[in-house]
Amino acid sequence: MKVPCVLTIAGSDSGGGAGIQADLKTMAALGVHGLCAITAVTAQNTCGVAAVMELPPEFVGQQIDTVMEDFEVKFAKTGMLSSAAIIRTVIDRVRRYRLRVVVDPIIISASGSPLLREESLPAMVELLSHAELVTPNANEAERLSGVKIRNVADMRRAARKIAELGPKAVLIKGGHLMKKTVTDVLYHDGGFEEFSGPRITEETTHGTGCSLSSAIVAELAKGATLCVAVKNAREFVTQAIRYRLNIGHGVVPINQMAGVLRAAETAHAISEVWRAARLLVKNQKFVKLIPEVGTNIVMTLPGATSQSEVVGLSGRIVKSGDGAMLTGFPELGGSEHMANVALTAHRYDPRIRSAMNIKFSLNTLQACRSLGLSISSFDRSKEPRGVKTMEWGTEQAIKKVGRVPQIIFDKGGLGKEAMIRLLGTTPSEVVSLALKVAEKVGQG
Repeated sequence: MKVPCVLTIAGSDSGGGAGIQADLKTMAALGVHGLCAITAVTAQNTCGVAAVMELPPEFVGQQIDTVMEDFEVKFAKTGMLSSAAIIRTVIDRVRRYRLRVVVDPIIISASGSPLLREESLPAMVELLSHAELVTPNANEAERLSGVKIRNVADMRRAARKIAELGPKAVLIKGGHLMKKTVTDVLYHDGGFEEFSGPRITEETTHGTGCSLSSAIVAELAKGATLCVAVKNAREFVTQAIRYRLNIGHGVVPINQMAGVLRAAETAHAISEVWRAARLLVKNQKFVKLIPEVGTNIVMTLPGATSQSEVVGLSGRIVKSGDGAMLTGFPELGGSEHMANVALTAHRYDPRIRSAMNIKFSLNTLQACRSLGLSISSFDRSKEPRGVKTMEWGTEQAIKKVGRVPQIIFDKGGLGKEAMIRLLGTTPSEVVSLALKVAEKVGQG
């Protein structure tokens, strides 16, 4: 199997946080081979850009030609293109080699230094007409569309305006709006997709835009659809921001290798949940413990704070005749209710990363007690308005015993099935507990 090759056409960042350096690190982390054509060399660090030296447009073109002579390249991305002459050279090569190009229309650096000459903006607009996707932040989208952006509705209007310039798709990034929830708006095929997540940090980070566009083009080169590419790229960059590097004295760079670690942790969690779920389905005695709503099992990623960082089954384990069957596969965000249980427990005790639910009965509860499991509960009738039941209930049960118990149960309520939940460090651990409980119930 050939490794996809992706070309980045951008400037060099001597501080290593953005530009060509960020592009190549991101591409390597996501499993594609990065090629580069450098458009400018900068003297910069985390505090700002001290100087810029553009490379001659003909040399930029020669770099692209030389790369294309040897490598099979279908996808490219652009970053810093400071002059109209360089942009026109890039347009010529994109057309000549029929490259599917993602354009990151960089106008100003994260530290506030201008990276695109004012007179070059019309050439940039022309480049957009050849783009597979354009990825402006809110400030850049305002310049390109003429729409003042204050909220998501404005982002949608701006995206439509930018689409009129000719790109196949437009992704406007919402990070610069400084909202608690960061929403990116994708406009393609005449419709909108929104991607939202909590803001990781209030501080500005360096290399975010470069890394996002690089991650998107890497995913596209591997065969992902546009929506999947954007989703995966956002998750990659989210982790890179969360584990940003504490270096320099200015705008801190993000950590692309954190995305690799998170990808490995996600793959591990998916494997763990799948293995555990299959063990449950194969055990005939477990069938009696499956509730009416079905069983789900989840595992958080280390330090997880949101449902998108919890692997669960997209469906459930349900009864099927005298046996059990799986109706889904492990994926991030696969279970809201059990994810909230695990996330709350994980917040109180970082060692606890897994949870699953089983049917409530007095016999099952007695089996848990006879096995010596730590047990707590919550009362749904005391639930205040405006809270998430599983977060509130899990927290109440934990506070009642002063630690995260192995068993949390409730006796249900109007339209709500009574339930027992098992918690532990891994899916294997909670499944082992569940099968011990099933064995004990079977003996009764």
